[in-house]
Amino acid sequence: MKDLASWALNTAAQRGATYADVRVVNDRGRALATKNGKIGNASDSQSQGMSVRAIVDGAWGFASSAELGRMSTEATAARAVEIAKASAQVKQADVSLVSEKAVKSEWTTPFKIDPFSISVERNLTLLMKIDAELRSVKGVTLAEANMNFRREEQWFFSSEGTEIHQTKITTGAGYVAYAFAGSEIQKRSYPNSFGGQWQNKGYELIDELKLVENARRIGEEAVALHSAPQCPEGTFDIILESSQLGLQIHESVGHPIELDRVLGMEANFAGTSFLTLERLRTLKYGSELVNVVADARQEHGPGLGTFGFDDEGVAAQCTPIITNGLFTGYLSSRETAALIGLDRSGGTLRAESWNRLPIIRMTNISILPGEKPLTLEQLISSTDHAILFQTNRSWSIDDKRYNFQFGTEVGWEIKNGKRVRMLKNPSYSGFTTGFWNSMDAICSQDEWTLWGTPNCGKGQPQQVMGTGHGAAPARFRGVKVGSAYKGT
Repeated sequence: MKDLASWALNTAAQRGATYADVRVVNDRGRALATKNGKIGNASDSQSQGMSVRAIVDGAWGFASSAELGRMSTEATAARAVEIAKASAQVKQADVSLVSEKAVKSEWTTPFKIDPFSISVERNLTLLMKIDAELRSVKGVTLAEANMNFRREEQWFFSSEGTEIHQTKITTGAGYVAYAFAGSEIQKRSYPNSFGGQWQNKGYELIDELKLVENARRIGEEAVALHSAPQCPEGTFDIILESSQLGLQIHESVGHPIELDRVLGMEANFAGTSFLTLERLRTLKYGSELVNVVADARQEHGPGLGTFGFDDEGVAAQCTPIITNGLFTGYLSSRETAALIGLDRSGGTLRAESWNRLPIIRMTNISILPGEKPLTLEQLISSTDHAILFQTNRSWSIDDKRYNFQFGTEVGWEIKNGKRVRMLKNPSYSGFTTGFWNSMDAICSQDEWTLWGTPNCGKGQPQQVMGTGHGAAPARFRGVKVGSAYKGT
């Protein structure tokens, strides 16, 4: 790999690049799914290639290739330089990068069991067992289960002397039970919706999730929702369980703190941002209990936003985003950090694959748990009247990431400190700062979970990547509830 990097970096330098970097990626994936007792999908894929970024005359150029020979590598570097020169003709300002110390390092996701050491047959046997448990519940009309593994090995070299080799292992699994009755469809997912739970771990995650053990309960809840009353409409106190709070963070904190959106450099898929520069360290984003960090370090946990280094060689770090309710930080790259006067990149530049240009992506955007011991059941017991929202079903947020509406698969009405009934079609809405300022309680570390979101889309052409969101159940006062499914 060093020879390949030398061919590319030397070619770029000889043709006028003032900076260049090379990424070589070997990516393997396995995706398995079952549907009502049959195999729905089974694939094992591998992709390998390289890319070059170069700055020439103050502008970026990018090129990639699936061929790793010398002639192809040098041609790819030359093409990156040509594109940079063309870009320089229409640039608005010179690209400037904040400094970053050169490093030589190796990093690998900690794992116990290599997921690719487990046979496909064994994977499918487990999925079929889950499927059978779900469909054993009378009223379940569709059962779907999935299991996914990925190994991404990457080599990074820069003209500044950085050499990094890192390998990331990802495991994900989950399932959903659908119940069709009359004109209505109800569903329950486990351990989360939209693919389940995903973490940077080995196959040991599959055992930790207790998939088979929870399947019958999930099927029963899907069927029971048809008999449950409609979620009432009005203003209520609400409690979000941790996975729903994780998605709330993703949409109303994670996307608006992406500095490329703030600066108008990116608007695809999620719009721009209400968090304009003058609001940094002045905006009261939430109540005093709201403390959010962007943390890619291993010690934060095995999130999909955990790594050793980002895709321009910046080490993983923790950036305070909201500190005791005050907005304190953005997600940045070396280029965007320079644009707003930061001393260093936040280390958040990542690419979906070797043939995509790295862009600012969420790492693990997590709300810190409460300092005082508090379980979900204790939070419920201290609440007079509220709606508990569990497992996301739908979301909508405007292109400034400010006004939002969420629906969940199931709700639970709380009265006098106890869950009194299941509710169907629950939804809630609000605006970002008003919502976060209404948070008056959050559970402690024992209730905190680092959830994986594997399907975050951004950019054009689209890049779908994983992010992590740590959260514990939390309570919010005086929230608008129920309007999304009015009349259902």
